[in-house]
Amino acid sequence: MSMWLSLIVVAALALTSVGSTAFAAGYPSSAITLVIPLSPGDATDIVGRTIGEEMAKLLKVPVVPVNRPGGGMTIGIDSVVKAKKDGYTLLETPSSGLVASRILNPEAATYDPHKDLVALGRAARSPLMVTVRQDAPFKGFKDMVEFSKKNPGKVHVGTIGAGTLGHLALEMINSLTGAGLTMVPFKGGAAGITALLGGHVEAVIFTVGALNTHIKSGSVRGVVISSRYAELRDVPTLIDLGYSQTYPDPWMAFYAPAGVPAEVPKVLIPVLEKSSKDPTVGAKLAGLCVVQDCVPPERVLAPLRQDHRDLEEIARKAGLVK
Repeated sequence: MSMWLSLIVVAALALTSVGSTAFAAGYPSSAITLVIPLSPGDATDIVGRTIGEEMAKLLKVPVVPVNRPGGGMTIGIDSVVKAKKDGYTLLETPSSGLVASRILNPEAATYDPHKDLVALGRAARSPLMVTVRQDAPFKGFKDMVEFSKKNPGKVHVGTIGAGTLGHLALEMINSLTGAGLTMVPFKGGAAGITALLGGHVEAVIFTVGALNTHIKSGSVRGVVISSRYAELRDVPTLIDLGYSQTYPDPWMAFYAPAGVPAEVPKVLIPVLEKSSKDPTVGAKLAGLCVVQDCVPPERVLAPLRQDHRDLEEIARKAGLVK
């Protein structure tokens, strides 16, 4: 009986080894779904589609972007966390989707990025900017603050949803200035920008990448930005304006659900790195007001912890969490 048991164990190990080798040699063999938890047109969407297209060339299989907006990005992210662990469903999301929602909307954001996702690498970032129409009654940020103070409830600012970085940034602005700006959630940048241009909100706080076309056309203008951006030298940060702190930039990274075979990240990490660093990709992103910002996977999760601490402090000061 002992001899037969030994033979069974050896045979099982052999089959496992063969299966693993076959997986490594054959992955990927079909299309990969890339979930983007925001609407088309956002900076995150631009990054996902641009880099996904380059990855597809190297992997020799389609990388199909699928937009799943809503719930402050929790719907799309949760769908990847719960997806089959085979490497054919990936996630590209801004850092705020893995941090801000967990602070402000923990009932929906039940995932833990440190346990439920495998980082594949960071690819890009795009500053977050408070933007108004060109014909807005206030010329700059402090004018907007004063206008809002004198006209309570009259300045509505669009974000990509409750529990997002834009939401927290807006709460921080209210806390620092006493402006009393009113947050209006949208499922993505495109819907919010349409509302801004149509006069349904007085401002939006979206990434420069999402606003790119309208900035260039002159239909909108920025009044304050998360970090200095070379193409928008006239737009100050909160610190430039004399406030004690500013809000962080959103950055975009790629992930697989935890539990995928070890061969999946081995295949995808170098492909993502090569695609993210490609000069043609960089030039394309720069033209869309998105900054190429490549960081290896081992350096992705640590900044999430720091972002969580920083944003939780902002939320606490704003009275959003205890």
